[in-house]
Amino acid sequence: MSAPVGRPDVTSLAVGDVIGTRTIPVDRARLVRYAGASGDFNPIHWNDGVASDVGLPGVIAHGMFTMGAAVTLVAEWAADPGAIVDYQTRFSRPVPVPARGETQIEVVGTVGSIDLDTQTVRIDLTVTHDGARVLGKSQVRVAL
Repeated sequence: MSAPVGRPDVTSLAVGDVIGTRTIPVDRARLVRYAGASGDFNPIHWNDGVASDVGLPGVIAHGMFTMGAAVTLVAEWAADPGAIVDYQTRFSRPVPVPARGETQIEVVGTVGSIDLDTQTVRIDLTVTHDGARVLGKSQVRVAL
């Protein structure tokens, strides 16, 4: 049985291969839409006063928003979001979002390991904002 059209061939991959990069724009409108979809209306994601009262640099993006936006790179590379069988990360820094305009999150996906017996690969994501990692040990296991 052959892999679905567009899905990478596990035998053609090597550890260290970059599967792609992505720049994700983040603005307050996106945070509002995410809050509505997720039900996370914590005011640190929309109210500068509350955010600064708790020691944050201002309104910050939802960690789950950042996590979800970052993994789209892998879902598109795999040509099937259902190919992702595991995804783990740690939230290491907040992503401040300005009141006007937008900020950006940078994502780089690299093949971290390959298991030919199970036809799976681990993709390591490097997710940064202003050059600092915002997600740590971001690993996505994909069945190809």
